[in-house]
Amino acid sequence: MSPTKNYLLFKPFGYISQFVYNGKRKSNKKMLGELFDFAPGTMAIGRLDEDSEGLLLLTTDGKVSFEILSRKFEKEYHVQVDGVLTDEALLKLQSGVEIGVHGQRYTTLPCTAKKLEEVDFPERGKKIRDERHGPTSWVSITVREGKFRQVRKMTAAVGFPTLRLVRVRIGEHVLGDLLPGQVVEIESFL
Repeated sequence: MSPTKNYLLFKPFGYISQFVYNGKRKSNKKMLGELFDFAPGTMAIGRLDEDSEGLLLLTTDGKVSFEILSRKFEKEYHVQVDGVLTDEALLKLQSGVEIGVHGQRYTTLPCTAKKLEEVDFPERGKKIRDERHGPTSWVSITVREGKFRQVRKMTAAVGFPTLRLVRVRIGEHVLGDLLPGQVVEIESFL
């Protein structure tokens, strides 16, 4: 039996959180396996959609994956939203908002949400927009659940659609100084 391999990855914008494309492959879809020579059997722990960036944990151990996906581990995102986030919207995010998940209405669990004055991320490959379209602001949102596109749906539900989403932390593991596409192998996640 091979030893478990664990990786931290800064998933760049434009990549899907898969190694194999399920279905008819579209030539413009970039997958994680193009970034690094991962060990056989490596899987992403959770997902970030194609338009999202940031910390992604990968492992060859399914039990570790199951543990980290549980509500025991916080996931923190720094989110650029359209407009200047209001205190009222922030309070709504913190107390839980109703979103749609697989055709059903769902109220998110209370979370931590706070305004950010400044962030320091590398420029994204695709320009978001410029000042002519109005102001933007950043918010930190920390959740313990991970419904499909949850954070994007949460900001939209309070009237501030997401423009850029970067996951910066999962449990004790942080994005830190990793650059887009960079992979670091680590001993253990737990």
